[in-house]
Amino acid sequence: MTAREWGVLATLSALWGGSFFFIEICLRAFEPLTLVFARLALAAVALQIALPALRVKLPGGRVWGWYFVLGLFNNALPFSLMFWGLTRIGGALASMLNATTPLFTVLLAHFLTRDERLTPNRLGGCVLGVIGVGVMVGQEGLSGGGDTLAYLAVLGAGVCYAIAGILGRRVGQVPPLALATGQLTAAAILVAPLALLLEHPLDMSMPGWQPLLALGALALVSTSFAYFLYFRLLKSAGATNILLVTLLVPVSSTLLCVPLLGEELHAREVAGMLVIALGLLLVDGRIFRRRRVIPVR
Repeated sequence: MTAREWGVLATLSALWGGSFFFIEICLRAFEPLTLVFARLALAAVALQIALPALRVKLPGGRVWGWYFVLGLFNNALPFSLMFWGLTRIGGALASMLNATTPLFTVLLAHFLTRDERLTPNRLGGCVLGVIGVGVMVGQEGLSGGGDTLAYLAVLGAGVCYAIAGILGRRVGQVPPLALATGQLTAAAILVAPLALLLEHPLDMSMPGWQPLLALGALALVSTSFAYFLYFRLLKSAGATNILLVTLLVPVSSTLLCVPLLGEELHAREVAGMLVIALGLLLVDGRIFRRRRVIPVR
């Protein structure tokens, strides 16, 4: 990757890591589904405004089917699962569990695609990922106690992201900004009736200034702008390099959530994340390829 692409990668990881921090602040005033809708709707409106300003057209017709499919698996479902999970566990831990997304992608791609087969490295990385999750949640989580449902919800969000990543490869030539706008708009449409029916957001009291500022940052910075960067980086650097974001997001999330929100991280959670990181590096493979080309002196 170029120096510019590395800069975009670092920025993207900071924006997505920050989203866990903003979500936790927002959840002090908003119900989960209401917050999901507010995030999606504000982000979609911002991108709808940006499209004509940047002279980008939003393709219509059959492409809207893809917007709804990607909006479901890349936004509506995973955001709902993640936000509910964050009512039970901290953002730093959730970001670590979310780092398993590429491992789910590797496993599902083996069965859902013809050209993404499991290799020994990828299989070994997935096994390490499973071990890392087990270490992270501990004996209590594995036995069904504690916050097991929250762990499963966050991991379920990772599965959704993996499905979206695989399906997204089948979308035609749609400009990155248009694709982000279309899927966020579709996702907001999908979530709106559920939020109205289950949480009655119109009856809620006015949130304080901190949750409102966090919502603005979550929607405009960590969603609209972040997805724009994501699709641009995906186009220029490829899906393999995007994998590196997953390793960096828990770092930025932890640096925000632990000192500013007073979250605690246990040794087993850090150890589990390190095992997952090793699994991701094994799946990525580049570090091992580089070692093989270093001449022996």
